[in-house]
Amino acid sequence: MEEKLLNVSSSPHVRDNSSTASIMRDVIIALIPTTLVGIWNFRFSAVVVILATCVTCVLAEYIWQKLMKQPITTGDCSALLTGLLLALNLPSTIPIWMCVLGGVFAIIIAKQLFGGLGQNFMNPALAGRCFLMLAFSSAMTSFTIKEGNPIWAGIAIDATSSATPLMQVKEGGLPDLMKMFLGTTTGTIGETSALAILIGAIYLLIRKVIDWKIPVAYIVTFVIFDLLYQTVAGGAPYPVFYELCGGGLLLGAFFMATDYVTSPITPKGKIIFGILLGLLTGLFRFFGESAEGVSFAIIIGNLCVPLIEKFTIPKAFGKEGKANE
Repeated sequence: MEEKLLNVSSSPHVRDNSSTASIMRDVIIALIPTTLVGIWNFRFSAVVVILATCVTCVLAEYIWQKLMKQPITTGDCSALLTGLLLALNLPSTIPIWMCVLGGVFAIIIAKQLFGGLGQNFMNPALAGRCFLMLAFSSAMTSFTIKEGNPIWAGIAIDATSSATPLMQVKEGGLPDLMKMFLGTTTGTIGETSALAILIGAIYLLIRKVIDWKIPVAYIVTFVIFDLLYQTVAGGAPYPVFYELCGGGLLLGAFFMATDYVTSPITPKGKIIFGILLGLLTGLFRFFGESAEGVSFAIIIGNLCVPLIEKFTIPKAFGKEGKANE
């Protein structure tokens, strides 16, 4: 009688057609509405910033892997996505050499030095943005919006410099909420249009590229923090929609806090992570000097992920007399 052997591999036994490249492409597709609004707002200067960061990130990864004799992974689109996210978190007026410096920092320092994709402990795009914010705060907080000129008008077009809507809210003003929702305001290239960000977020949720737990926990926690702050601080309350539509909260919640590598993998961990981000963003926005705080909140949250997972990873069945939760 012929003996048949069954080869059983180690768990998990999950089959999925998704790949790194397909996931990265989906996120890039989801960012197209936000990118187009940014280009419409800031015209040719936004195109230059986007091209500079994307080309820099792809080249930096390729050159590093060539020098280190590592497999070339630029085809998985992760470096391209990092460049696009970095550009969307920058003002259109930033000098090109700073874009290049930020892209190199994001890829080499925040990603490759820690082993490449899957080994980085913080979101590379946000690491690049925070580096530029700390090193060149003046250039990173200079915002303009182009007025009345077509996209082909080039660099020499009219521009109006002003505080971002979020800074106006922090100083007691109430800017046009519809403009904030649609995106015809000042700010970084990718943070101005809440509508465009939400369109991309819906696409990612439908494609099941991201889970709802982190962004929902993040946004709900921040809203509760905002309402409590307004109640305790007193004064004339303003709709929380100003805080949601202004700044990078929506962009961060749906596109960067949900990064597979730097966010928790357990359901409980995702909820805790989202709550932590909401609390940190509230602290930075309402008690800090800046009107923002999303980037630093997510970076600090990334650092806490190992601790969160330590207490939320389910125990193996039977271990310490406990059933698998």
